[in-house]
Amino acid sequence: MTVEQALSVYPLSEGKLIAGIKGKNRIITSVNVMDAPDITDWIKEGEMLLTTAYLIKDHPEDACQLLRTLHERGSAALGIKLGRFWTEVPQQLIDLANELGFPIIELPYPFTFSDQMNGLFRAEMKRSTGVLTDVVNKQIQLMRFALKPNPIQQMFDSIAEVVEIPLAVVGSRGQIVYNGTLLSAEEIACGMKGQRAEGWISCKRVEALRIPLIKHTPDSGCVLFFQSELLVTPIEEGLYYQAAELIAYHMNFSYEDYFELSVQKDFGLLIKRFLLNGLPVETIEEYAERFEIDLFRPWYRCVLTDFSGLMHKELRTEKLELLKSEYLCNSSIQQLKGTHIVMEEGLLSVFPADADNGDEAIASALAPFFASVKTKGGYEIRASISSAKKRANQLAEAFEECKECNRLSAEWGGSRILSFETMDLALIFEHVTKERMETFCNRWLGSLLNKEPEYASEMLRTLEAYLENDGQLNETAKKLFIHRNTATYRIEKISELLEVDLKKMDDFMRLKIAFIFRRMLHNQPFATSGSVHVKETLRVGK
Repeated sequence: MTVEQALSVYPLSEGKLIAGIKGKNRIITSVNVMDAPDITDWIKEGEMLLTTAYLIKDHPEDACQLLRTLHERGSAALGIKLGRFWTEVPQQLIDLANELGFPIIELPYPFTFSDQMNGLFRAEMKRSTGVLTDVVNKQIQLMRFALKPNPIQQMFDSIAEVVEIPLAVVGSRGQIVYNGTLLSAEEIACGMKGQRAEGWISCKRVEALRIPLIKHTPDSGCVLFFQSELLVTPIEEGLYYQAAELIAYHMNFSYEDYFELSVQKDFGLLIKRFLLNGLPVETIEEYAERFEIDLFRPWYRCVLTDFSGLMHKELRTEKLELLKSEYLCNSSIQQLKGTHIVMEEGLLSVFPADADNGDEAIASALAPFFASVKTKGGYEIRASISSAKKRANQLAEAFEECKECNRLSAEWGGSRILSFETMDLALIFEHVTKERMETFCNRWLGSLLNKEPEYASEMLRTLEAYLENDGQLNETAKKLFIHRNTATYRIEKISELLEVDLKKMDDFMRLKIAFIFRRMLHNQPFATSGSVHVKETLRVGK
């Protein structure tokens, strides 16, 4: 603490500074008692010396010499207890102290040296504990902040707020990246002139701790922490180094992320112009090649995400932009490495994807996000996934597939995430009236539907599993957790009730179509996996 701060600590606060007021900001690092003639041989820098003046009471010139020696050794102050050997401090000693700016304190008589040393010790312990607690709290705040994605300007403001002192960030070319001080960029540059190593520098009589952004690399740029307090503890200094490391980390990744997002944004605009205004597809391919965007190699799929229900155009655009930001921040969706574009029809995303199961991978990434999104005002998020495409000029085709899928979803309802490849039969059957669907279902499933409800439900579930597993009895039994013989018995019984031969392809396909109609009539999902997988229908048909 400084001499001025020490004079505010009881019982030293009962004393007074009688000379050398210019030195009140000297730092006290320790306290010693003068009880030997050669005490000056043991004085350390920053030490405050307490004395009764016994050794110098008869020789004022020795007192002056002692004061000069203490000053030369970097001592903090001299405390004299009057009353026993001196009733007052000699004027020549006071004059010399004022000349040197060396503090002389008249110690309070009723208190022993131990009382005053203990008071200072307790005050320092309390202050150090408070500093430690404060630093720990700030470290917690820094760690919480480090886990959040923030714009780079907001990052600087947040760190300055946490460490509670002004800071400036200087780039590797000397440019001021951030200035949270009252100093101008020129004044900061002037203070840094000729200073390349880490350590304390002075800018317009304000002390600042200079910390390189990369350790032991002076030309990597730096962070300047401007400290108004003259005394900074090692704990506080360590906090500043941690903050500098955090800034360096985020600056590196923020600039990389900014560049990547900028490229993706421009690429998205090119895709939008291609879809709306007929921009040559070669422009998109050249851009993707230049910036190494592997979107069209080897396969990709489009996803169109939108909100169900009517919504004001401005509100819808605002919600789609927010949705785009959430997609960019979601870790599962990030791993798909897609490009997102806000279109009039919804949020269009283009993802690299496998030809075989890419739709399922996309649906798996979107599903947890959709489940976590709370719908407000009756608006629900829905997404449609196109079939796999290989060439950039198929973007428009994929986009149309997504729009068709969304249209069918709005008309027929069903799952919140739909794949076009599971909706192609729905496209074929969409013009079939509900009456004809009901007639077809009653014709081929009526004998079963008219049975006792519990029995009918069990048999329908068995038949659905059998159709879904391409007529494989072993797979059907596994799915239903029943014995193979039980599955065989049920299928034979169903064949008798419906008067069909499930080994014949025509009967098999009729029942598949009947279940598709049931789902369309009851607004049940055409999922990418699960009940009545339409891709399986096509495979059986082939």
